[in-house]
Amino acid sequence: MGSIAEQGDEVQQRSYWRWSKQDFLPEESFQSWGNYRHALSQTCFRFKDRLTSRSDDANEIGELRKQSENEMKRCLTWWDLIWFGFGSVIGAGIFVLTGQEASQDAGPAIVLSYVASGISAMLSVFCYTEFAVEIPVAGGSFAYLRIELGDFAAFITAANILLECIVGSAAVARAWTSYFATLLNREPNSLRIHTNLSEGYNLLDPIAVAVLAIAATIAMISTRKTSYLNWIASAVNTIVILFVIIAGFAHADTSNLKPFLPFGPKGVFKAAAVVYFAYGGFDNIATMAEETKNPSRDIPIGLLGSMSITTVIYCLMALSLSMMQKYTDIDPNAAYSVAFQSVGMKWAKYLVALGALKGMTTVLLVGALGQARYTTHIARAHMIPPWFALVHPKTGTPINATLLIAISSAVIAFFSGLDVLATLLSVSTLFIFMMMAVALLVRRYYVREITPQKHLLKLIILLLIIIASSMATSAYWGLKPNGWVGYVITVPLWFFGTLGISVLLPQQRKPKVWGVPLVPWFPSLSIAMNIVLMGSLGYQAFIRFGICTIVMLIYYFFFGLHATYDMAHQQLKPESLKINDEDTKVNPGP
Repeated sequence: MGSIAEQGDEVQQRSYWRWSKQDFLPEESFQSWGNYRHALSQTCFRFKDRLTSRSDDANEIGELRKQSENEMKRCLTWWDLIWFGFGSVIGAGIFVLTGQEASQDAGPAIVLSYVASGISAMLSVFCYTEFAVEIPVAGGSFAYLRIELGDFAAFITAANILLECIVGSAAVARAWTSYFATLLNREPNSLRIHTNLSEGYNLLDPIAVAVLAIAATIAMISTRKTSYLNWIASAVNTIVILFVIIAGFAHADTSNLKPFLPFGPKGVFKAAAVVYFAYGGFDNIATMAEETKNPSRDIPIGLLGSMSITTVIYCLMALSLSMMQKYTDIDPNAAYSVAFQSVGMKWAKYLVALGALKGMTTVLLVGALGQARYTTHIARAHMIPPWFALVHPKTGTPINATLLIAISSAVIAFFSGLDVLATLLSVSTLFIFMMMAVALLVRRYYVREITPQKHLLKLIILLLIIIASSMATSAYWGLKPNGWVGYVITVPLWFFGTLGISVLLPQQRKPKVWGVPLVPWFPSLSIAMNIVLMGSLGYQAFIRFGICTIVMLIYYFFFGLHATYDMAHQQLKPESLKINDEDTKVNPGP
């Protein structure tokens, strides 16, 4: 398994479309059944090794990228990233979830739900931006966590990233079909095939499959051309959104805002946890760092700029809906269309449906780009077969990784309803963002072989206090939403845990170009908010999340652990030993 640099021109001459075992399972542990049995017998030892091992910036930026054999093309600017951010976020969420949560959980206070989710999302954006500027690779949060928290934490996050990618695309594609039916003046489910399967899986959706296939094809052809299409679609979507906001306020009735909190504060945060789905997708921008011309300048502008605009738009759209129609009259399935119909603008429902379609189309386009880049870097580390890490020499895009996500999403979208997918997606997204905030604190306050052990111990204890107090706050909120005694204990614990990091520990690493402000307070607040929002979701979401996690761990201990162990230790061997290994693979020892 020699490096790309060693193979030189020979690698460039290899066909992209190849299917040998070595392209899928090149690691020593999988060369024979004897090797695999030996690897399984060392599972505990290897797990300990992977649990304590760490990657570094140079490895993620340099060595791992060689696994793709060809470079991605640097063709994006901050202008592209802003529109990618806009296109990746504003889609089904704002049009579908606003009415659903306003009518069922938050009432007119849905605007506060978007504010809470927006603050939490912006805190996560800060963390992503600092990492993406300093480690401009396609792996996004997976690469960042490999460096700061190790392989096992990175795998758990990577598995959730892939789950988020696949389920998220499937959910958006299903919503696309519903709004397309509305645009044709038909019932949302009229274009689906009705079957006798279980509830939630009985409406087959071939249109969603077709839309996913088209988006993936465009993403595979060219990143630059996808950017152009995203500009056009996002521009149209912006016009529709401005119409919704202006027309909504023009027909506003402030009496519809009373009562403002019909379901109490608990309803606001429950809705916030669900509408967080509407903010999902901004992390795709971090995966574009490898294709950005000037990452240190373009990424902060692209990420922070697009998310600031998006948060304001969401709050204004939610407020306009709440002022147009009383929350008890809002239709959870077609909120904006019915609201405009109620004020005498029946024709506006077609414009709303068109805007939603355009928004969801850009979400799928940008998602196809970003998700494939996540997958590419995960494959570079051999968490999944390295065949998915290959970049096509002509298009400069990871075609294999794009196909993996597109096909998986299409299978789920064909069978599963949106309500089955949304809460599971929210748990995965919030978990990933919480881990990113932890990783940022570790990056700032711990540097291997430099930070004293006593400082590392203090950091671990204080991080556990922050996480535990946030979990206790979330649990108390769920058990006693009208109580206050528990907060007297949990909130000060969080405060003093954060204060302890600020006062007792010196920062070991300063950001070179752009950094999160008010460290450790902003990352610590991000941890707390993400955990509290996770706790606001129903137990069924956690059951699904738990089942998916168990499946992920089974895969890890039988495949991912051994592949990444071999990959890491192969890199560490002297070249002479690598050559000897290649010679002995034919007749492996006992």
